[in-house]
Amino acid sequence: MFEYAGLMGEIRSVIDSMREVTVADTASGRQVFDGTKTLMELRNVVDHLLAVHAAALDRLGVAKQSGGTTRNLLIEMGAAPGVASRWLRIGAALASLQRLPAYAGDGVFSGEHVDAIVLGVAHIIRRATADLCDQERLEHERALISQAMSGATPKEIGQTARELGNQIADETGGLPASEDRGVNEFSVTETADGRVRVKGDLDIVVGEKLMTAIDSLSGARPEPDGSPDARTRGQQRADALEQILDAAGTADPRFVTPPKTHITLTVPADTPDAARLQWLGPVSQVTAKRLACDAGITEIIIDGQTVPLQMGHEKRLFPPHLRKAIIVRDRCCIKCGAPASWGHVHHMRHWIDGGPTDLDNGCLLCPSCHAEVHAHGWEIVMGLDRHPWLIPPVTVDPRRHPLPAYNRRTMHLDAAA
Repeated sequence: MFEYAGLMGEIRSVIDSMREVTVADTASGRQVFDGTKTLMELRNVVDHLLAVHAAALDRLGVAKQSGGTTRNLLIEMGAAPGVASRWLRIGAALASLQRLPAYAGDGVFSGEHVDAIVLGVAHIIRRATADLCDQERLEHERALISQAMSGATPKEIGQTARELGNQIADETGGLPASEDRGVNEFSVTETADGRVRVKGDLDIVVGEKLMTAIDSLSGARPEPDGSPDARTRGQQRADALEQILDAAGTADPRFVTPPKTHITLTVPADTPDAARLQWLGPVSQVTAKRLACDAGITEIIIDGQTVPLQMGHEKRLFPPHLRKAIIVRDRCCIKCGAPASWGHVHHMRHWIDGGPTDLDNGCLLCPSCHAEVHAHGWEIVMGLDRHPWLIPPVTVDPRRHPLPAYNRRTMHLDAAA
């Protein structure tokens, strides 16, 4: 314990000294290059030690004493979530690896490269139909280490691991990679700008189901004025995914036509404009209004310590009988003609702004048109004919000439008067 404490004291002194390091104006390119290499080696050693310490924290149950997890403890200490996960993953694997710990401890590899090797070895082991002996594991570990030393990127190391995994499966009579559900992976992560990145590696059966569903719902559809679909193929597929999620939300047989989404909205009592969604944090007023059109919403008022002060009741908007009536009247998305089964029921006068939930204030919009109406200045009004009319923004039509609903697109204002 004394030696450990003494070493930590020395490291603290080194940190204090390093804060004084700068790139002098008189430094040569060679000196800066050598200095960068030294700092990278130091960073690699520190990354390894952090993985070792993360594993020790987990083994000693430090976080459990307060009812938490080691990952959350590391995040509270200042680690990024992905980095905390990487340290724990590497730390847990070091005891089962024979060569990598020494290379990592010497600072030969970056934490990202070490993680790629750890993940690669684990992938190869999963692909084997029988347990690999120590010698076989060592051979695969050495293969990935050799590739890392040759200058391969973490991604290339992962590709090599998959190739080795395929060879093992072929040799032992295992499933081909395309049919092996045991190595399926799927992740949904939030990006720094509040968006969501989806990443997956799926077997051929799950992939076929996904591609079939996406393809069946991502066809081109005309714009309201009859011009070709302005969406890219990527946007079409993203809209198709939302339709799949909406369909899944309506699959519960206990409901006839339930809301498309259920949302938990937390509202700080002192700053009500800083409302947050349960999973993905703050949303703009535009998005909040769009979601409120066709969602189950539970409002939770919280104080400065995130303690609930008041629990709102879930507000289920547009009950089944009104949905059915609106579907009978509109038949499809009033903007693009997408099938009614895809549609959200939109409040022409926003519900958040006091708009009523009744037949004359609702209309059908598919998810992509719903988002466009809220975000890009489209207005929808109820005409004298008791049907919705769309008023384009000036960027689409400088005269803002009203358009009838899609199923009545052959009508003209003169005929409707």
